[in-house]
Amino acid sequence: MNAEQASSEVTQVPKVDSPLKRAMKDFYNKLKKNKTALFGGYLIIFLIVVAIVGPYLTSFNPSETDYSVKLQGPSAEHWFGTDHHGRDIFTRIIHGLGITMGIGFFSTLIGSIVGIFLGIVSGYYGGKIDSVIMRLMDILLAFPGILLALALISILGASLQNVVIAIAIFAIPTFARIVRGSTLATKNLEYIDAMRALGASDIRIIFKHIFPNILSPIIVQASLFIATAVLSASGLSFLGLGVQPPSPELGAILSDGKDFMWDAGHIALFPGLGIMVIVLAFNVFGDGLRDALDPKMKN
Repeated sequence: MNAEQASSEVTQVPKVDSPLKRAMKDFYNKLKKNKTALFGGYLIIFLIVVAIVGPYLTSFNPSETDYSVKLQGPSAEHWFGTDHHGRDIFTRIIHGLGITMGIGFFSTLIGSIVGIFLGIVSGYYGGKIDSVIMRLMDILLAFPGILLALALISILGASLQNVVIAIAIFAIPTFARIVRGSTLATKNLEYIDAMRALGASDIRIIFKHIFPNILSPIIVQASLFIATAVLSASGLSFLGLGVQPPSPELGAILSDGKDFMWDAGHIALFPGLGIMVIVLAFNVFGDGLRDALDPKMKN
């Protein structure tokens, strides 16, 4: 070995993964132990890809009517059959996936942001602020979610945007209470007291030290609530109070098929299966997230 080779070996530094990369590897290793959760995660990715790419690959217009082929069953041309207007159901479901899942994502996102803010403020400051915020949350929780959404839609009117707002509002108290509880358990830990003693501001303590440590229950709740939001959005559309025709939202397609259950059951069958698959995917994935992110869960 010459001096140049020896010098090269001495100066070589072993590659060390970043903390974020190590955390992601550790999370994936925990998640993949739960095969059902991993299946749910892959299914969610598949549904998202289909919702984004699928509409560009279909050969029919989801709103174009053709009464010469109405109420036809599944065939080589129309994989899921046609509805009472002659519209291709497979095409409508592919387009409807994006709408239904989009409502679930955005309503959960809006509700979680507001709920997280209220929960952290309530838990961190306590006192009268805590009492006022929690009493408002108790009022919202006194109404079953779907009934609260129905009341809000009756006031705001039936539209896609109003469905998102209505579902987001009944998501707020759930996130607020979870975040408040986690904040109460975190704010009195020794390292938080040390940051206060060093003169750190409340904003710095909240966003740099408390919020990162309460993310786990928030992520789990968000993944589970998306399934609830999808069911609520589909239920509102089924009742005629959600996304309005001719938009191919899955609940609206299901509503179209309720009058043809015996003559053309495929109209209701396939959108119903689509809703079931979405809800199942997020529920099993959420359960897996809870097991992977909860330090109390050993297996």
